Amino acid sequence: MSSNNSSPRPQPEQRSAYAQFVRLGTRWMDNDIYGHLNNVVYYSLFDTAVNQYLIAQGALDIHGGEVIGLVVETHCNFFDSLAFPQAIDAGIRVSQQGRSSVRYEIGLFAEGADTCAARGHFIHVYVDRENRRPVAALPAPYLQALQGLTLP
Repeated sequence: MSSNNSSPRPQPEQRSAYAQFVRLGTRWMDNDIYGHLNNVVYYSLFDTAVNQYLIAQGALDIHGGEVIGLVVETHCNFFDSLAFPQAIDAGIRVSQQGRSSVRYEIGLFAEGADTCAARGHFIHVYVDRENRRPVAALPAPYLQALQGLTLP
């Protein structure tokens, strides 16, 4: 049985495809038995990169903020291995922004590499911390931070 998938195979992207970069470290425990970062670590790096950026921009207050982001979708394509003790540059951009949701796209680059070793996305739905219902609109600090992640 053959597959008639018309979607092109995902390709690694260049650094220029991303609006901002966050430097992330790897840990000894991130490597798996095959000597590279386990696939679940990539998803953790995506989440860490975006939240680190939002915290640095003053948008996300993880302890007292009224609005929090819940991940409702995530995806990753792998192109090359990363491993401890590499430093990783996580490129971030916003590709879609709704009333209460944002699609972040992330590329993970080995330090100094021009093309990403992995790229993917996740979607945050921003909700009220107490009732977990989507917000009517993203708060101003988020909107300001997201401007820095939007490519011209």
